[in-house]
Amino acid sequence: MERRALLAMAAQFVPRRRYRAVIIGNTNSGGYGHDWDLAWRGIPQVEVAAVADPDEAGRGKAMKRSGAPRGYADYREMISRERPDVVTICPRTVAERVGMVRVSAQAKAHILMEKPFASTLAEADAIVACGEQYGVKMQVGHAARALAVTVEAKKLLDSGKLGVLQELRARGKEDQRAGGEDLIVLGTHTFDLMRYFAGDPEWVFAHVTEKGRELRRSMMRQATEPVGQVGGDQVAAMFCFPGGVHGYFGSKANDRRDGRRFGITLYGSQGFVFVPLSDVPSAPPFLLRSPSWAPGQGEKWERIEYPPGAEVPTRAETNRLMALDLIEAIEKDRQPVCSARDGWWTVEMAAGVYQSQFLGAKVAFPLSSRKPPEENNPR
Repeated sequence: MERRALLAMAAQFVPRRRYRAVIIGNTNSGGYGHDWDLAWRGIPQVEVAAVADPDEAGRGKAMKRSGAPRGYADYREMISRERPDVVTICPRTVAERVGMVRVSAQAKAHILMEKPFASTLAEADAIVACGEQYGVKMQVGHAARALAVTVEAKKLLDSGKLGVLQELRARGKEDQRAGGEDLIVLGTHTFDLMRYFAGDPEWVFAHVTEKGRELRRSMMRQATEPVGQVGGDQVAAMFCFPGGVHGYFGSKANDRRDGRRFGITLYGSQGFVFVPLSDVPSAPPFLLRSPSWAPGQGEKWERIEYPPGAEVPTRAETNRLMALDLIEAIEKDRQPVCSARDGWWTVEMAAGVYQSQFLGAKVAFPLSSRKPPEENNPR
């Protein structure tokens, strides 16, 4: 299926019926993520009914931002009383993620959710199972795949204009979180796009170190952001995708923390594309139509531009696009542009990196062990 977000933006899909949406945030733990409380603004047929936030002052501000007429300290009470069609789970922390998903799904409410998807494989499994059990759709906030320029890069690949895909290379943001924390907080964006371009990975082989020492399970620590256990200040991982295409991910503590390398590059036999991720929405990708992957005679850098007359969308506009795609997925009974299964894969790939490091070998997907990395394997 061609990713539908581009069509949704072009046609401005209008919902067939009215929807009640509610918002879960937490001012003191994960906030409202990347402005997900604003995702429903301007979408016809969607009423934002309420906001839940245990912080009274933060709740009031969120109500004003989103236009919600009612506020609750407890998201469970809000969902029980408001009986929503859609729940927006905004915090960028995952401590209560499974509980929020479960309560929403039990109420038969579809879900728009900030990333990361989960902190452990068990949590990721539980979230997917919950959606399947109650028959609800989930849209995960890896918004880069919804952008028109990302879709255009995939069209170049699928049409053969880049030639045969040789490999993919991705780097994390490599700021103060470089290494293991970068892997789960920001590297998941690159994992999601790797799958978007190349399909489901078959195995991973990885090397993770901390200040030059081999990472062992006893060295795992709590991340500076509450997203679970992380380890290492340097990560190098090689994934194998269908057709023998390899994808490489790297994140290393270094002297540059501006994130300008953050993104994913597609290397084809006839040229390559770099999709920057330093911001989402990002600047247009770079394109070079050269089999040597360097400018030669008559070859020059190009940009994959947004549609004629369109400017780079704002973050709020991109979030709105994801929200609109979720409604369209509900009405057409298809999967959203970034489904629960897509979110699940980002956790699977990150966990595979640690499992490979601790085993000292490549590991196959799906991972056979569902234990957290700090409990996994003898090393």
